[in-house]
Amino acid sequence: MKLNEIFRSVQAASRKLAMMNSDEVNRILLALADETEHCIPELLEANRKDLERMDPENPKYDRLKLSEARLIEIASNIRDVAALPSPAGIVLEDRIRPNGLRLKKVSVPFGVIGIIYEARPNVSFDVFSLCLKSGNACILKGGSDADFSNRAIVALIHRVLERLGTDPSAVALLPSSHEATAELLHAERYVDLIIPRGSAGLIKFVREEATVPVIETGAGICHTYFDKDGDAEKGAAIINNAKTRRVSVCNALDCLLIHKDRLQDLPDLCRPLQKNNVVIYADPHAWEALKGNYPPELLEHADEQSFGTEFLNYKMSVKTVGCAEEAVSHIHAYGSKHSESIVTENNVTGSYFQKAVDAACVYVNAPTSFTDGAQFGLGAEIGISTQKLHARGPMGLRELTTYKWLIEGNGQIRP
Repeated sequence: MKLNEIFRSVQAASRKLAMMNSDEVNRILLALADETEHCIPELLEANRKDLERMDPENPKYDRLKLSEARLIEIASNIRDVAALPSPAGIVLEDRIRPNGLRLKKVSVPFGVIGIIYEARPNVSFDVFSLCLKSGNACILKGGSDADFSNRAIVALIHRVLERLGTDPSAVALLPSSHEATAELLHAERYVDLIIPRGSAGLIKFVREEATVPVIETGAGICHTYFDKDGDAEKGAAIINNAKTRRVSVCNALDCLLIHKDRLQDLPDLCRPLQKNNVVIYADPHAWEALKGNYPPELLEHADEQSFGTEFLNYKMSVKTVGCAEEAVSHIHAYGSKHSESIVTENNVTGSYFQKAVDAACVYVNAPTSFTDGAQFGLGAEIGISTQKLHARGPMGLRELTTYKWLIEGNGQIRP
C-alpha cells in the first residue's frame, strides 16, 4: 500500500473515532490492556530481536528494552487512561450574544496525529491509548532500532480493534525508513499534527522540515540548584533520584548547580551517586571539594561541553554559583526549558526560582524525575512539550484536543 493510501485510510478512521462514545472507547482500551498482558511472551520475543541488534552500552538500550514488569506497567497505564474522563465534547465557553445567537466553544479531537519517535516501543502503546481516548487516529513512525517491537505491538492493537468491530486504520505503523518520515512531514492534506519524540537532532529536523504543524517535545537538559539554604539530606536523595532513577529519559538530571557557601556539603550530596558509578564533570571549585571524597576514576574536570549537554547516561556536570540569580542565569544559558529544580528551605528563594526560571516544569524540593504524565495524574503521556504554543509540559489527554465554535440561531441575519 502506498503511503498516501495509508494516510487516507487513517483520516477516514479518524472521522469514525470522533463519533464513538466513551463506553466503546473504554471497552477497546480495557481489552488492549488484557491482551497486552496475555501476549507478554510474544512482545518480549519481538523486543529481543531488536535488542540483539543494539550494543548494550548504547544509551538507547534502556529505552528500547521491554520487560515483563514494564509491560504490566504499560497495561496498568492503559487501564488508567480508560478510567479518565474523555477530553472531547467539553463545553469550554457558553454565552448568548445580545442578538440572541448562542455560542458554545467545545473541545474536539485534532483528527490525525503523527508521532515520530526513536528506540522507545512503549511509545506505541502510550500514543495509541491517548489518541483513542481523545478521539484521534494516529500514524506511528518509529525508528528502525525498535522495528520488530513496534510491528508486534501494532499487530496486537489491530487484533483487538478488529475483534471489537473498530476500523484498524485508527492506528497505522509506517515503514522505518527516511522516505516514510519525509512523506509524513509533508502530508498536510491528511495529518493535522506531528509530535516528534527523541533526540535534539530529530526534533530539530522535524521542526525545520515539516509542513504539517508540529508540537516540540524537546530534549531535556535538566538542572538541580542546591541553594545556600538547602537541606543536605533532602538534596542528596533528590540529586540521586533525578540522576540515576532512569538515566536515558528526558527528565534525568544533567547538571548540579551548587551555592559556593555549601561546597563543603558537595561530597555528601554526591556520595549516593557512587553506587551507580556516575561520572562527574566538575568545575574547579567543585573539583577541589570532591577531590579525595569521590572516586578519582569517576571525577573529571569540566569544560564548556560539560554544560548544556543531555548526557542520557551515568554522567553529570557540577557548576558552582554565587547566588540563586546566577543559577537562574546559567539555566537560561544552557537549559532546554524542560524541567528544573531547586533544593532550599527558604520560601522566598524557592518562589523566586519558580517565577524566574523559564521551563515547562519548575520544582522546589523534588526531583525532575517527576516530570511524567502518569505522575501528574494525566495517565500516560504523549510527550513533554517544551514550547509555549498550545501545550507545555506533560501532554496528556486534554492537550490532544483543540476546539470549535458551535453557533445556534433563530433566523438572525447580520446587519
